Amino acid sequence: MVELLKERLKGLAAERIIQVITEEWGQKAVLSTSFGIEDQVLTHMVAQAGAKIDVFTLETGRLFPETYYVWNRTLEYYKIKIKTYYPQAALVEEMVTQKGPSSFYESVENRKECCYIRKIEPLRRAIKGYYIWITGIRAEQSPNRESMDFVEWDAGNQIIKIHPLFAWSLQEVEDYIKKHHIPYNPLHDKGYPSIGCQPCTRAIREGEDFRAGRWWWEDKSKKECGLHITQS
Repeated sequence: MVELLKERLKGLAAERIIQVITEEWGQKAVLSTSFGIEDQVLTHMVAQAGAKIDVFTLETGRLFPETYYVWNRTLEYYKIKIKTYYPQAALVEEMVTQKGPSSFYESVENRKECCYIRKIEPLRRAIKGYYIWITGIRAEQSPNRESMDFVEWDAGNQIIKIHPLFAWSLQEVEDYIKKHHIPYNPLHDKGYPSIGCQPCTRAIREGEDFRAGRWWWEDKSKKECGLHITQS
């Protein structure tokens, strides 16, 4: 199934990929957004196509004020619904009670626990029942993502993942944003190419890679929260 789909979508423009997905899977396809520029491009394509593709976001409780700003701008601009998934309150309460509000700085294990509670568990609820999960992943974002493909089978979540912008460069994304006047997070203009939870994200320095600002206190080889570690 994945290989056949890959062959069918190979070489198609991102807009056409969105059209094919909505024609064949309709409301069985879902787009995840964290309101980064790639996700904003895809949200624009979905809205402009009138696609029957659901859109969801994960509200971790630790987002930047600027993220809420572009979230509101997106709702106003496109007049779409964005399904919102919060972490389970009991799990957050237990973690913070036992380890405090900043335990993720203390060890990789603690950080992964926080990511699991605030992102991975809500994600599993968000994609449950869908066949296709659309993301804004691009190959050049990190070495880990370069090894991915634009259509993948995620065995851990039992879903097909499609990355319509996989081959796009950052310049192409930025040009598309400007051309179509798409609302975007102002932190992107302040050195934040990848924006996650506020305590875990900083601006990158000149010469640093795309995801250097995420969990900057850790070894660079571990720079994933677990949302996009695809099991084959």
